[in-house]
Amino acid sequence: QVQLVESGGGLVQAGGSLRLSCEASGTFWIINAMGWYRQAPGQQRELVAKITRSGNTDYVESVKGRFFISRINDKNTVYLEMFSLEPQDTAVYHCNADVSVLNTANSRRAYWGQGTQVTVSS
Repeated sequence: QVQLVESGGGLVQAGGSLRLSCEASGTFWIINAMGWYRQAPGQQRELVAKITRSGNTDYVESVKGRFFISRINDKNTVYLEMFSLEPQDTAVYHCNADVSVLNTANSRRAYWGQGTQVTVSS
């Protein structure tokens, strides 16, 4: 079983910054890609940013240049630093991890954190 625990959400004014953290714990072989998704009320969950184990990153167009994803493999932790926040960034942010539970080809599973609320006031 793998658990993802997020932290760092909160209320911030437009133009402000927040840093989200997500730590994975439990029993597994290795964590592959990690990412952050968000879901605003009445909208579908969307991918915000993702990072491979080797550090390759990808971002949704709306956050490029404002959000930065990073990870520390030894700590099984992924971060999302968010700058120049806008009211449109308001959502519940969920951490996601692609985990190889065992050292076998068919043991990859996707896990989700419970989510952390980010609210940006105008």
